[in-house]
Amino acid sequence: MHAEVETATLSDGPKTSFSPSYGLREGALSPIETLAQSISTIAPSTTPPLTVPLVFALAGQGTAISYLIAMGLMILVGLCIAAFARESASPGSLYVYTRQSLPPVWSAISAWALFFAYVTTASAVIGGFLSFAYVCLEPLHLHPPALLLAAIAAIGAGWVAYRDVKISARLMLFIEAVSVSLIAIVVALMLLHHGFHFDRSQFALHHLSGRGIGLGVMLAIFSFVGFESATTLGAEAREPLHTIPRAVIRSALLAGVFFVLCCYTETLGFAHSATTLDQSTAPFRTLSMLAGVSILGPIIDAGVLVSMFAATLACVIAASRVLLLMAHHGLAHKRLTQTHAENQTPGIAGILAATLAFLPVAGLIFRGTSGADIYGWMGTLAVYGFLTAYGLVAVALAFHLRHQRRLTTAKILLTGSATIAMLLAIASNFYPYPPPPLRYFPYIYFGYLALALLWLFVSSRRSQHIQ
Repeated sequence: MHAEVETATLSDGPKTSFSPSYGLREGALSPIETLAQSISTIAPSTTPPLTVPLVFALAGQGTAISYLIAMGLMILVGLCIAAFARESASPGSLYVYTRQSLPPVWSAISAWALFFAYVTTASAVIGGFLSFAYVCLEPLHLHPPALLLAAIAAIGAGWVAYRDVKISARLMLFIEAVSVSLIAIVVALMLLHHGFHFDRSQFALHHLSGRGIGLGVMLAIFSFVGFESATTLGAEAREPLHTIPRAVIRSALLAGVFFVLCCYTETLGFAHSATTLDQSTAPFRTLSMLAGVSILGPIIDAGVLVSMFAATLACVIAASRVLLLMAHHGLAHKRLTQTHAENQTPGIAGILAATLAFLPVAGLIFRGTSGADIYGWMGTLAVYGFLTAYGLVAVALAFHLRHQRRLTTAKILLTGSATIAMLLAIASNFYPYPPPPLRYFPYIYFGYLALALLWLFVSSRRSQHIQ
């Protein structure tokens, strides 16, 4: 395809559009491999040992309810994204959807927010990679430098993404499938150990803290972010108008069911443990021991370690494709429009994304920050970018449907609910006033957006002057 956008009208349906491939390998990915992109960016196997204990510290016995609500919110946003994905295929993901319907400044904000979100999520999971690397290496009495481990994760992800997206997708799918399977085994054994009885205390609202559940929901959202990343494969997926929206909805739904089941089982398993769930550094080692299969604990930790690498890879792939299209639209340097002649991947954009993910991790390592704190801090920053992009897509869908005279009452409720949910999620990060360093994160994020818009303004003025 050589045109800027090619369109086609389906019988009795909306107009659909396909952006050019921009040098990427068209039709290279099967539906399973497209789903693998979203699943690997979510990295579902990392949530049970890392994020669930943090949510439990806030929501307590209501942890499962927090995840149920978070799943509902993400499916709500997913429906908005899928509505666009059924009509448009492009490597630009959510940025293209907002660009079609909103003024240029808002679509630019969505692009920079999404790129920020993918890169900082990659930084977060590199921190998780550090944390679990030391857990796995401790029995071997090995303590390599943290900077070396972070470099291995970043360089490895950049190299695989640079080589071939098809190889990358297959690798991500395999790694995550193994990790999730190991966790599922322990969950099944724990449920069997408890006789499959239903723990009503986890859903009895009269004795649960509504405030705790609400705070837990906001943290649980981080477990889902990136579920939309299959949309970055619009030029490479087969039948993208069908496979991508399915991947978006299914990834949110499948991951959500897995999270709810895991946090329910973890809460149940730690109910009679000497250590509470939020105080456990390796919850699945404890659960494995309680289930009588302690040998699975270290194996699960190793599975989570490689899943962290897969998530880093998925984020680098997604960020590079968003950056590629941003460069084509003048939001980034024109050199980033280049793709590798043989591999047909955005090589320069991928290397830059991996480098940008590594740099803040390296800075925090030099300050003596632990891998777990890097995971939590960078993950919190990433949420701001995702919530911004999700909210703007919901608004863009309303304008898009109104322009095509297809805005129904149901669609108004959908887009309105999704927008309000994202605004409330962002507001929750300002009140109650969080402790340092979390209180500084909103200003870091908005400072980043201000610099991006300043760069856009200067480059626009320069272009006009040249003309």
